Amino acid sequence: MGREQWKKIWVGSAGNMVEWFDWFVYASFAVYFADSFFPKGNETANLMNTMGVFAVGFFMRPVGGWLLGRVGDRKGRKAALTLTVTLMSASAVLIAVAPTYAVAGYGGVAVLLVARMLQGLSVGGEYAASATYLTEASAPGRRGFASSFQYVSMTAGQLLGLGLQIILQRTMSEDALHSWAWRIPFIIGALGAAIVFYLRRNMLETEVYAEDDTANADPDRGTLKALWAHKREAFLVIALTMGGTVAYYTYTTYLTKYLSNSAGLAKPTASLVSFCALFVFMCIQPLAGKLSDRIGRRPLLITFAIGSTFLTVPIMTLLRHAGSFWPALGLALLALVVVTGYTSINACVKAELFPTGIRALGVALPYAIANALFGGTAEYVALWFKKGGIESGYYWYVAGCAAVSLVVYLTMRETRTIDLHRVTKDEAAKGKDQRLLAS
Repeated sequence: MGREQWKKIWVGSAGNMVEWFDWFVYASFAVYFADSFFPKGNETANLMNTMGVFAVGFFMRPVGGWLLGRVGDRKGRKAALTLTVTLMSASAVLIAVAPTYAVAGYGGVAVLLVARMLQGLSVGGEYAASATYLTEASAPGRRGFASSFQYVSMTAGQLLGLGLQIILQRTMSEDALHSWAWRIPFIIGALGAAIVFYLRRNMLETEVYAEDDTANADPDRGTLKALWAHKREAFLVIALTMGGTVAYYTYTTYLTKYLSNSAGLAKPTASLVSFCALFVFMCIQPLAGKLSDRIGRRPLLITFAIGSTFLTVPIMTLLRHAGSFWPALGLALLALVVVTGYTSINACVKAELFPTGIRALGVALPYAIANALFGGTAEYVALWFKKGGIESGYYWYVAGCAAVSLVVYLTMRETRTIDLHRVTKDEAAKGKDQRLLAS
């Protein structure tokens, strides 16, 4: 692969790294800055209020998917990617400089709320913008490989956030972290976003978009009306995302808490298991993406769905009784290897479903809806089952979501061979070249 192709991969996926770094550090550092924005007294209530602000970001993701997907289809992929990183940088700066309750009363909370809304908009648009760009900017036989770097960068962002947290915890006192040092990650996030913004200003538009002769002629381009004409594909995105996003959040963001609270591992051990498992997970994404370019997307998706449907309950049950680092790491790795069948290629599969004029919005909005309904709620559903004394019910919930997606994968047609240059709006509307469900 040439230097120019690697540059496209880096520029197209780097925003995900910064995005997920910011997303992670807000959740993980909330324990340090929660008391800064609410009256002193009840630490638990303050943390809950802060996480309530965090939850606003999930509700804004579908809005971001619609807004930035529209921009991507009407103004170009470069415009959408530049706008997402601008929102990203602004949100990090706002959190870094937000005044405390002692200085501005609830004004600081208002700043946090605006920042989280901007962050939700940015996350909602970044996934689709980068998925579309990476897919369109790649050679037909390398789309799976190139798009796999989306989850490489997303996981790298989480690992960088976790690594920074470990460093600050080891080098800063508790008082310093609570009083001012919690702002450091957001300053770093803002600087990272500024660098990505500079890189994206000089990026080239994809040939697929630039050569689309309907770019200026179609008034419905990038609109909900145009998306409705492809409602079958949109619902397909929601269905194929359902099982993957629940499994992904289960074995990434929820895993550390599960190992600590349910399996009884010490918090440092649980964090180390997650860190090591995520690192290996990050490294194998391109391998799976490259494999899909050889054998097709469906075999990987079907393997993921079968594995999640039938292995989730045994893996989660064994994890609860793992007892030490190595058994927990082995089981976590097994789970994430299964999930890789979805994460490594889901971006290009979704992009390959739609014609150029509705591709960004077609990926963005249905994915954001599915992620908000299933991925964003995974941890809450897990804790709801645990609180009700039937924690194993969550295992079956994850398996059930995977089973629904399995049905979709089994009835799909292969997308690997679709020529994005030849797909026109009329052809897609009639179902030619784009229809993935078996007739």
